[in-house]
Amino acid sequence: MKKRILAVLLILTLTAVTLSGCAGSGGLLKQIRDRGYITVGTEGTWSPYTYHNEADELVGFDVEVAKYIADYIGVDIRFTETAWSSIFAALDAGQIDIVANGVSYNEERAEKYDFSTPYNYTQYAVMTLADNDSVNSLADVAGKVSSNDPTSTIGQFAEANGVIFDEVKEAAQAISEVKNGRAEITFSTTVGFADYFKQHPEEASLFKVIVVSDPEPDAYIPVLKGNEDLVKLINEALEKARQDGTLSNLAQKYFNVDTTKG
Repeated sequence: MKKRILAVLLILTLTAVTLSGCAGSGGLLKQIRDRGYITVGTEGTWSPYTYHNEADELVGFDVEVAKYIADYIGVDIRFTETAWSSIFAALDAGQIDIVANGVSYNEERAEKYDFSTPYNYTQYAVMTLADNDSVNSLADVAGKVSSNDPTSTIGQFAEANGVIFDEVKEAAQAISEVKNGRAEITFSTTVGFADYFKQHPEEASLFKVIVVSDPEPDAYIPVLKGNEDLVKLINEALEKARQDGTLSNLAQKYFNVDTTKG
């Protein structure tokens, strides 16, 4: 009888220790602070949001926003460059802590992730060849071949408007597909197209860009559910960046216009 009582007591003790260890883990924010850095997932191929400059340094609007958040938390930052189609899988697997890549909010994602407040706003646009008279508005894109990544938010917008996909992963490749006639159109943001022409001014006369949406919040930081303390701190950082002018200055730096207000 005594042996059975001792066995039960041992089991209860071990259970209590295990539960105490779980409760003391403190969640993702504590892990980040304990290790001294936050791991951020980003593409690194989407100028001017996240890309490599001539010195092969990772730069961009989202990159600098992520650095500001890390500084606010008080930790270093490490970026993991990941293709868009794999970025949420990396977040699910714990390979990255957050994503800074112009992530938009939708109800499907909200089932798995909590989102920060929005920190950027955008307008969608469609690009086609300048002499393509068949595309002059959003109503004209149905049935057209569009070079986009169907897993991206912009790709989903294109799909909702009835396009046929010529699947590509990068914006420069998408524009090349239109230029070479393999696709009729491509969707991006007004900022994305403006940046492309900034880098390739000789091509501006080849295309026409048609704005097809009003400004909408289109950049949030997603975090796996159950980490409300981390989301709260990210929101504090973003609010501070709004108040001290950092967000507006970064938008002017990378977009030549303040896109941080709706």
